[in-house]
Amino acid sequence: MKRIPIFQVDAFADRPFEGNPAAVCLLDEWLPARVLQAIAEENNLPETAFLGPTCPDDSGSRYHIRWFTPRVEVDLCGHATLAAAWVVFHRLNAPYLELRLQSASGLLTVNRDDRRLTLDFPQDTLETYELPPWVVAALGVQPVTSFRGRDVLVVVRTQSEVETLEPDLAALSKLKSRGVIVTAPGDTVDFVSRFFAPAAGIPEDPVTGSAHCALTPYWAGILGRRRLKARQVSRRGGDLDCEWIGDRVLISGRATLVLEGELFIPDELFQ
Repeated sequence: MKRIPIFQVDAFADRPFEGNPAAVCLLDEWLPARVLQAIAEENNLPETAFLGPTCPDDSGSRYHIRWFTPRVEVDLCGHATLAAAWVVFHRLNAPYLELRLQSASGLLTVNRDDRRLTLDFPQDTLETYELPPWVVAALGVQPVTSFRGRDVLVVVRTQSEVETLEPDLAALSKLKSRGVIVTAPGDTVDFVSRFFAPAAGIPEDPVTGSAHCALTPYWAGILGRRRLKARQVSRRGGDLDCEWIGDRVLISGRATLVLEGELFIPDELFQ
């Protein structure tokens, strides 16, 4: 029987039951991908992050990080990285101020300042993309413009349109993209958004840090400012401070612990 420390952290929130929940599992050795996927499916959260040993190199990385939805492994996840960093800083009592992580998206860093954590992520490159009519119908809203990068980015006119969206998720699951971001200027923040990824097993993600790798440079270009305040207007909701720096995006927020315990993995799963 293998025992794995597990934590559940609400990211981009300063109180429980808001923001985006993520599980964080600490591994002393890497397990087969099918076991990691089974754990993520059992957790049934938008993302489960696994922190495991990393190969020595010149990056100074302290961990390797991988992310799984209940259905698939993904190459970048913001809120679960924020959650993992919170665990390292506040449960493992790491003395350093910068956490360096190896990942499928290259070297990632997370810095801490008081209770706030800041992700340093690669910018997502966007290309103009004409939405197929069936996607427009599935969203139920008329786009102002649209783009494609890691996700499909759809810009609409108002915050109200984003908040009241009730998309056809079964139809959106057929789109060959990780997910769909819908965004608009904010009423009290610079911009708002929602994120739908039914093909990845996440009907709606409450707060999506990685989506802001596309949202931040887009809105920085529109508004003429590099530092922006954002809110993801899902039912749970979450606040993010964003900054566009060259080909990198800084995404800052808070996190709070909800659950701490152990997973028990029977030996027969490894056979």
